[in-house]
Amino acid sequence: MVKSPSGHLTVAFMPAKLSAQVRVFATGNGRKTDPVDAHSVALAALHAPNLRRVQLDPELVVMGLLADRRDELGRARTETLNRIHRILLDLIPGGAKKFLTAPQARDLIADLRPRDPVGRVQLRLVIELIEELETIDRKTKAPDKELRQLVADRGSTLMDLHGIGPSSAARLLADTGDIHRFAARDRFASWNGTAPLDASSGDQQRHRLSRAGNRRINRVLHIMAVVQLRHPTAGRVYYDARRVGGKTSMEAMRAQTPTLQHRLHADTPRPTKTRIGRPGRAIGNNY
Repeated sequence: MVKSPSGHLTVAFMPAKLSAQVRVFATGNGRKTDPVDAHSVALAALHAPNLRRVQLDPELVVMGLLADRRDELGRARTETLNRIHRILLDLIPGGAKKFLTAPQARDLIADLRPRDPVGRVQLRLVIELIEELETIDRKTKAPDKELRQLVADRGSTLMDLHGIGPSSAARLLADTGDIHRFAARDRFASWNGTAPLDASSGDQQRHRLSRAGNRRINRVLHIMAVVQLRHPTAGRVYYDARRVGGKTSMEAMRAQTPTLQHRLHADTPRPTKTRIGRPGRAIGNNY
């Protein structure tokens, strides 16, 4: 927090690398403790020009909460469906298909009449699990409907992209916030973990996949890319062109990220926000 000339406290975004640099030079060893970290952040905030002001957006907070709930329901559905599959392997020769719905599961067990005690218990358990699956599916519809409306009211066109549903669009908006805070395309890619890391050695030039960045956004981007590759979309055409140009499969897939970033820029007008400067200095509106 930084105190403005009027005496009000303003929350500013402090880059972790900036405070880390101050911590290293201030203590000489870079050890991270709560007192040292607080002191380093204060020193960096005092002397760093043009810190970005952090403002709470209630709509984005709501989207984030509902997206979290949607993710929880999705994980619960996957776990329940896995349990159903495990039991059906014992009740039905060969088990059931991978993508199974609750009505399809009910049809599979409709004619089962096991006579042994184990089979009867397994049938009872799978019926209970199917009921749980139906309950989860009903609960999932509520946040999906609400998120769809919230994203539309926000003026976002993310759901027009193949592979981006209501929860994915809400996750992108909530976690990204102001897309204009990323000065360049590369910085957005580094933040979401799609920027490859240089792993060259000698004459061999290669890159490896980054495990850093926002993994939730990374997952959304990966799902979008996979869905687009499965259908005759513009993303598929772009992917094929990159492959012809010599890119590997993963490199060509990661190259689709700028399309989404362009959509975020188009949907979000650049705000004229005031930056926080050093005490006693004039504060401008330029980024």
